[in-house]
Parts: sequence; C-alpha cells; structure tokens
Amino acid sequence: MNMKKHTRRHFLRATGITLGLPWLEAFADSASAKTPPKRFCAIYFPYGVSLPGEKHEHATWNWFPFQTGRDYQFNESLKSLEPLRSQLSILSGLHHPRMAGGGGHDSGDTFLTAAALRGGGLKNSISLDQVMAKQLGGETRFSSLALSTDGGVGIPTRSNTLSYSDDGQPIPSLNRPAFIFERLFGLNKDSIEAQRRGFAVTGSHLDLLLDEARTLNAKLGKADQEKLDQYLTSVRQVEQQVQRSADWLDVPKPKVNANGLTLDADDNTPKELIRTMLDLLVLAFQTDSTRFATYQLASMHGATSIAVKFSQLLGFGNTTHALAHGWNKPGGAEKLGKWDQWQAENLAYFLGKLAAVKEGNGTLLDNTVVLYGSSNSNTHNNINYPLVLAGGKDMGLKHGEHRRFDNTVPLSNLYLTLLHRMGMEQKTFADSKGEMTELVG
Repeated sequence: MNMKKHTRRHFLRATGITLGLPWLEAFADSASAKTPPKRFCAIYFPYGVSLPGEKHEHATWNWFPFQTGRDYQFNESLKSLEPLRSQLSILSGLHHPRMAGGGGHDSGDTFLTAAALRGGGLKNSISLDQVMAKQLGGETRFSSLALSTDGGVGIPTRSNTLSYSDDGQPIPSLNRPAFIFERLFGLNKDSIEAQRRGFAVTGSHLDLLLDEARTLNAKLGKADQEKLDQYLTSVRQVEQQVQRSADWLDVPKPKVNANGLTLDADDNTPKELIRTMLDLLVLAFQTDSTRFATYQLASMHGATSIAVKFSQLLGFGNTTHALAHGWNKPGGAEKLGKWDQWQAENLAYFLGKLAAVKEGNGTLLDNTVVLYGSSNSNTHNNINYPLVLAGGKDMGLKHGEHRRFDNTVPLSNLYLTLLHRMGMEQKTFADSKGEMTELVG
C-alpha cells in the first residue's frame, strides 16, 4: 500500500478524528515532504460569449481582451478577474479540430475529451480529468468528483456531465448541494459492520453476474457480444466503486463546518446554487477528499436544462440560449456580455477562495489547476474557445498574459501540458501535437 495513503488512513483510524483535515506534510512520504498534492478542476458553460469587434459600439463587452501579452486590458466581461491577473492566463484561438464543423450543440460532450463525436456511433473517449484520476486518484476517498447543474448524464451531444470513463461512457454528475455535502462529509446511519456486510453481499452478486455473463457471452453473436461487453464494463465500474468504498470504510469522513453553505439552494436560486457548489469544490480539495473535479454550469440542451432560465431569474431579460443567439442583434452584445460578466464573477469568487487557503509554502490555488471555458466562441461556433487557465503556480505554470494561439494548435496540446504538470509521463492526449512550452516557466 502507498505509504502516504497508509499513514493518513492509519492516523484517522487510530485517533477517530473527523475534522476537515487539510493536506499535511506529516502524511507525505520523504521524497515529497514539502510538496502538496496536485489537483485539477474544469468548469464549463455553454453557448459561447459576446464578441463584438473593436469598432463596435459595445466593443468593451468583447469577452477576449483586444491586446495580447502581459499588458492586455480586461474588457467588461472579465474585469472581476483583475485582482487575480498574476495567477491566470487568458487563452484564445484554441479549439478541438475534430468538432470544428460539428453541430453547435454537439461540442459540450467533447470539451474534455477532444473526441470526434459525429456520425452514427457518437462514440466518446476518456476525459482529461479521468486520465488524471485513473493514474493519480487512488490516494483520496473519491478518485474524482463530477458536478453539474442538471445532474445525471443527459443524452449524447446534450450531455449533463464533462467526465467520461476510459471507454467513453459518461460518468453521472451530482447536482444537489445537500446530497453532495452528505456524500463528502456526512455520517452513514448504518453501523460499520452493517455497511461491510452490505458491500460483501453486493460484491457477491456482482461476481455471480459476471460469471453468468461469461457463460452467456460464448453463445452470442458479435453484435450482442459488443452490447454485453459495454454493459459489463459498467458492472465492472460498479464493482470497483464497491471495492473502493469498502477500502475506505474504516476511515472517518472529514467533519467540516456547514455554516454559510446554502445546502437547500436549487434551480430557483441560481446564485446561491452556483456559489454553494463552488464552496463544496473548495472543501473537497481542502480536505483532500478528491483531487480531480468537473463542474458543468449548464448543458447544451437548451430546451430542457434547468439552468437555461438562470439569466431570467437574475434579471438579465432572457434565457441564456436566447441571449447567445441574440448577441449580434441591436443591444445584444451588451446583454450577453453582462451575463458573461456575472459568470466570470463566480469564477473570481472560486479562485479567490482557493487563493485564501494556505497550503505548504503557497496556497490551494498554487497547487490546483482550474480550466474555465466554453466549447463555442459565439452562439454555436465550435472554434476559438473562450478559456481561462488559472492556478498551478507551484506546478510550473506561468501566468499573467493573454496568449493568442494559431488556429492550427489543438486544445489537446494544453491538455497534454497539464498532464505533464501533474507529473504524468503521457506521450499524447487525443489529437495533441506537443506540449505548450510557453505556459511553463
């Protein structure tokens, strides 16, 4: 067993302490005694941003700064990020080439996968967070955390999650703050022994199911074998989750103060809902409950996403989908820009909270990479993604600039760079061509 994980678990079991313990040097091995863990979080919003030209009457509502380099000026949409300038980069020109010509609503599923989600199969691939979690997620209670406003998985091309397993299957997202808090920090009412018996019974049932499936598989045709194999992949994932839960059964969950959290927030209180979800992400990282997380602020399914009404509830005059469609109509650039501004203020809130938590010789933000953005530029164009990359200073990332990339540079180059910053020896990711050395200092 990994010594770092063993030491932490042994300490918690022996003392019975259930405080919200942060990462501690005492739990690190000698080789990394002063190195806090590395983390990653992706936050996604749909439908793109307002992009009026420099000579437009509402030019100051262009999401991107007009200048590049270190002396750029934030326009109105991102002004709330000014205090964090030295800890973030604005990235323009990047996209996933495989989705450039796809449907305007189809690209959200591939934000973290870069897959070619087109054609009859609609086959996705593993998401960036899950590549990290698969190799590095074994030291925490939860290998990863998938959150969204809508919850579940949605449907192909209208996904409600950013996270996909190694065989391209969507990982269900959580969307109710009270449930998420209970899962991260709550107490199970059953006794430890009762839970252990339950895990044992579940494991036995899964074993029987897998044995029966192996027998059945030999009698099926190729098409049915493929369907059964896909189903069994899901069963094996459940089996792994059961084993993981059993392994952590004797370790008390962190006990944190819920004061200030609006755990009953829902889709009728969008500001409270989003801020509470962001607070929970901070707590999950701070207590080392997980190191890899995704948060989808809304799905691309404008007709059914509960988040489509948020802009109306907050006084922006129309649904988010309608604001996106009307950005280039009279007055539309400013209207959508103000919605962009409100969303960026939530990002600033999140980054500020991460930066306020001291950790090692720096902060939680210094050891956490945050990727914020959309898979559309304006309305539903799948190019020039609006992206903010923040944090990760102690992981070697260099910030403080607006960097504009040639449109031949795939976004996957950034993903490969982040994998390397995590310490992973990854040669490629999806359609990557190489590392973005300009982001590393």
